[in-house]
Amino acid sequence: MVAISQRAQGLGTENAFVVLAEVNQLIREGRDIISFCIGQPDFPTPTNIQDAGVKAIREGNTRRVLSVLEDLAKHDVPADDASEDDKKDAGKFTKFYAEFGAVLKEGLGEDFSNKDKISKLLRFASTTSDAVSVSFADYKARMKEGQEAIYYITADTLAAAKNSPQLEVFRKKGIEVLLMTDRVDEWALNFLNEFDGTALQSVAKGAVDLGSLQDEAEKKAAEDAAETFKPILAKLKEALKDKAEDVRVTTRLVDSPACLVVKDHGMSMQLARMLKQAGQEAPEVKPVLEVNAEHPLVKKLSADANPHFHDLAHILFDQALLAEGGLPEDPAAYVKRVNALLV
Repeated sequence: MVAISQRAQGLGTENAFVVLAEVNQLIREGRDIISFCIGQPDFPTPTNIQDAGVKAIREGNTRRVLSVLEDLAKHDVPADDASEDDKKDAGKFTKFYAEFGAVLKEGLGEDFSNKDKISKLLRFASTTSDAVSVSFADYKARMKEGQEAIYYITADTLAAAKNSPQLEVFRKKGIEVLLMTDRVDEWALNFLNEFDGTALQSVAKGAVDLGSLQDEAEKKAAEDAAETFKPILAKLKEALKDKAEDVRVTTRLVDSPACLVVKDHGMSMQLARMLKQAGQEAPEVKPVLEVNAEHPLVKKLSADANPHFHDLAHILFDQALLAEGGLPEDPAAYVKRVNALLV
């Protein structure tokens, strides 16, 4: 506070009082998060306050708040032999994160100079824990040998994320996946491509490449299935040309017949929906339909001269869309197709 007071003295009595009042509010217990607001360009400040002084105060308070949060995170779950002082801080970071975690994530895109520090404070649920308690460092510490990326999925709810068919091969391999359900998650991760040298990879974007975690027999089986299934894929592409950008045999499904993904670096369907709901313009997203060649429903497509091929193709797509959290473009047509196959 002494350094801040000295800096404020050159601003004039009235302005100095205003600045110090704001600083006192920033560091007041339980209001640390406001430093992220004051760090934003559109935060209202008196017009005659010198920009350099205000900027220095913003940066200083941000550093201070991040330091406090780092200390709280460190002692959030104290060790058995922790001091009584450390034990007093137990659970404080969890409480803070429950209230302000989403705002903290915004810092990834709005405070580039502190991006690394902020990324260390982020917490998520995962396929090993429903609690929002897993850090990127925790994830890295238990990555499988040969694993090359930190895998994550974004969804509207925890249930949708946990039950996504896109997780099936990761569960089969025992690979942990972070479950991200805040509305800001996908936007924020556009500004964070890696953590501590390890790439971040959405399980719903691009083709799955597990590298050495996928054995040669599995790779060969997937290649053979894709070759055998080529004629069916061509028919599916034609039937779904207005809905899907591409159709291919999947390597990420185990139990489900199909799923939807987008290409690497493409906008997810979830983010596109969110933008439209907010009244903002969003590009039309045509996903890739991936089909499980071993699933009985997909095998029905292989039957010679299947009279229901067109209906089955659209049902596969719409079911994959529902599992992803979306809704069929024409719900009535979807119900009609399903009913036709049930009678």
